[in-house]
Amino acid sequence: MLLDQFRQLRSQQLDRALSPLRSLELARPPKGWIRAIREALGVSSAELARRMRTNRALVMQQEKAEAEDRITLKSLRAYANALDCDLAYAFVPRAETLQELVHAHARAAAKANVLGVEHSMALENQASGNLEEAIEAETERLTGKRKLK
Repeated sequence: MLLDQFRQLRSQQLDRALSPLRSLELARPPKGWIRAIREALGVSSAELARRMRTNRALVMQQEKAEAEDRITLKSLRAYANALDCDLAYAFVPRAETLQELVHAHARAAAKANVLGVEHSMALENQASGNLEEAIEAETERLTGKRKLK
């Protein structure tokens, strides 16, 4: 019970923290944030290399790595810092709330369970035919196991 209350509270806290990010439609620039910010600030790759205490070739390599999703968070954070920026990093659920995400996953699992059983029952001419009601009941059973409310 205490664990359920903790999860509920944590879910609500995360929903509030993520709320401002839900409306962001922020696409990474084609050549990456490092290069886009560097160029917008008028900082050359040689200057950024000096700030990073590395060489220009490594800066160019890291810019390319970012554009290809191969850069580490540690490197991104270091480059952001060298460009006087903060790195913003978050997972933003596609659902409106974390509880809705839990429910959607439970419903998908419930549907798979019910359809599997229904298929077997149909082969024996014992299908119930009331799939939606069965899916809802199974969804409730599954969400009861992972309830966030």
